[in-house]
Parts: sequence; structure tokens; C-alpha cells
Amino acid sequence: MDSIPQQGADAKDPRTGDADPGVAYDVFSRSCPSRRALENATGRWGALTLGALWEGTFRFNELRRRVDGVSEKMLSQTLHALERDGLVHREAQLVNPPRVDYGLTPLGRQVTERLIALIQCLEDNMGTVLASRDAYDARVGRGGR
Repeated sequence: MDSIPQQGADAKDPRTGDADPGVAYDVFSRSCPSRRALENATGRWGALTLGALWEGTFRFNELRRRVDGVSEKMLSQTLHALERDGLVHREAQLVNPPRVDYGLTPLGRQVTERLIALIQCLEDNMGTVLASRDAYDARVGRGGR
């Protein structure tokens, strides 16, 4: 990020009105579209949805069961956002009853591979995290987890 010269993250291609591919994006800039993509991928439901899809393709209700606690509405919104960003592929099959499968796109696999590394790091270090929480809570007078 710091080695790329900043060129205005909200620049548009004058021919198409799309984001100019020659622009260096900066997620720390308020107007940069990469900030929304980062939010979609790393927000609670986005991260869990991508993590679940790392395991393979899922139908909507299978995915909802895998991502324990997500409402139907939130999962639907999350899948739409991830599909719009090009991370998730939605495949509707014209069968009776209708069948829709969700999976990762090549970009989605690339992003999720990094997300899985973060998830594994956190899971591997939960003992340290929980001890840190307990020490913090004892210092500031909070109780419990």
C-alpha cells in the first residue's frame, strides 16, 4: 500500500464510468471502494460465510445451518454482497424443485485462503486470547466472558 502512489481511489474510467483499473486503491481512504469490499469479506457474517464456503458448495439452507446463528435475511444480504464483489458464485439449476448452489469464485478462494489463515491463527491461540481477556477484565473490574 505505501509503495503505490496514491491516485484518488474514487477515480472513474471516463468511457465506462467504472472504477479506473489504473488507480491505486487505498482501503484507508474514506471514499475508496476497496473499503466496502473489505467490510463485506471480513464482517462477522461475511467472514463466516466465506469460511464455510471454503469447505465446498452449499445450498442456502445448508449454508445457514453451517453458519450457526445467522438469520435468513442476513445470510441472503451477505451472499448478495459477496456475489456482487465477485467472491461468491450463485448457480441456479432449473430443476423441480429449484436448486441454488453457492460456491467461491477464484477471487473468493484467494481471499478466503487468507481469511482461513487468520481463523486458524485465532483458534490456535484462543488460550492466550482467553487469558488476556480474563487479565483485562480483572484489571478494569469486569466480570466473566
